[in-house]
Amino acid sequence: MSRESAELVGQVKTSSAPRRSDRFLSGLSDFQAAVIVSHVHPDPDSLGSMVGLAHLIETCVGIPVQITRDGPICRAENRMMVETLDLPLTAIEKIEWSDDLAVVMVDSQPKTGRHSFNGEANIYAVIDHHQTPGDLDAIPFLDIRRGVGATCSLVTRYLLEQDIAIPEHVATSLFYGIETELSGYPREASVLDDAALQTLYPLIDRDVIAKIKNAPLPEAFYETLLQALQSSFIYDKLLISWVNDLSNPELCSQCVEFLIRHEGIRWAICAGVHDNRLVLSVRTNVAQAQAGEILGGVVQKMGGKAGGHDRRAGGFIPLASTSSTAVEQVQSEFRRRVLKTLQVEETRGRRLVSRGEMLKNLG
Repeated sequence: MSRESAELVGQVKTSSAPRRSDRFLSGLSDFQAAVIVSHVHPDPDSLGSMVGLAHLIETCVGIPVQITRDGPICRAENRMMVETLDLPLTAIEKIEWSDDLAVVMVDSQPKTGRHSFNGEANIYAVIDHHQTPGDLDAIPFLDIRRGVGATCSLVTRYLLEQDIAIPEHVATSLFYGIETELSGYPREASVLDDAALQTLYPLIDRDVIAKIKNAPLPEAFYETLLQALQSSFIYDKLLISWVNDLSNPELCSQCVEFLIRHEGIRWAICAGVHDNRLVLSVRTNVAQAQAGEILGGVVQKMGGKAGGHDRRAGGFIPLASTSSTAVEQVQSEFRRRVLKTLQVEETRGRRLVSRGEMLKNLG
């Protein structure tokens, strides 16, 4: 049976089982409040999921809910989403953990290296769609569906199961979260994702969506993109781009989304130095490529962590030193391991932009 067929069968089977939203909500009756957490530098899928679940809990259970921000929100579109929709995010370090606080984790899993907290939170529930396995022992409620394209789709399903009204700002948050997760080709969408988009579309503020998508880009983006283009090397169908210093880690993903559109490339990687780490972002246009698992296998052997989806992945490798020599050694080892994993011949890479072109453009 194909993976797609298996996922569809799984979705059909769940329709006859007790509703997941009922089980999720019933377990919250013993708590006085809830806090929803996600991964560092939250993206639209995590933001939308938190907004949707907060509305669900407040409406159905009647307890106060906080949604959180773990680290800064760096990407221009994500900042615009928070500002335009006026999302009331609380910095994770300001949360006062207690036994009567239900902690719900969305779009991530515990102890995957994607959080600034580990043992402080007594997690009640994890709702996610990532391939990256976390530490899920003793967590009362789990809903992890790796065949679904976005966590926002799961949250939308919960809202529909409970038959509650979805306000415009909630629908807009959920819709944009799903849309960003399904962007690119081939689409990583399930029946559940497409159904959620169709349900939410009549409820959203389309002007807000347009404003978010066209958020002004900082000057640092263009500086980083220039450096990424000048430091890109092609190995058959693989492109690797090196950036020395990143003003924020999200710049890697923005650059690699541009680089993967090269007509001859199937895999693209952008790597940059930030906060004593080699930050990594991967994109591929190969269907069912399991990019998250591939990157995770490579960086784990180098002391790093990574995760993601079939076409998209991110991670990091800790750096003992950020000196040029030390960084180049890590880059060389990472490149060697990636070439071997992707079965690409280890040869001297061809520059995407030749030195001659670079020098000519300086004149």
